Amino acid sequence: MVRVPLTPGEVDRGRRLGAVLRAARGDRSMGQVAVAAGISVETLRKIETGRIPTPAFFTIAALAEELSLSMDQLAVALAEPQRSAS
Repeated sequence: MVRVPLTPGEVDRGRRLGAVLRAARGDRSMGQVAVAAGISVETLRKIETGRIPTPAFFTIAALAEELSLSMDQLAVALAEPQRSAS
């Protein structure tokens, strides 16, 4: 199976996702959040650093629930940045 390369926009969205999750995690350790969300610490680390820019929906849903983020909040945070009209 050939994996289609990610677009620059997808890579950027993955970085933004990581930043949102890191900010929501606050002072909690990666281990605490990962265990509570039912994922490995390494998976959370990769998501937060953008190395997994397109994680599975249910992984994000579990993290969002654990971090008290709504899916609407995530959608807004991950929306494409508005480009100024020239």
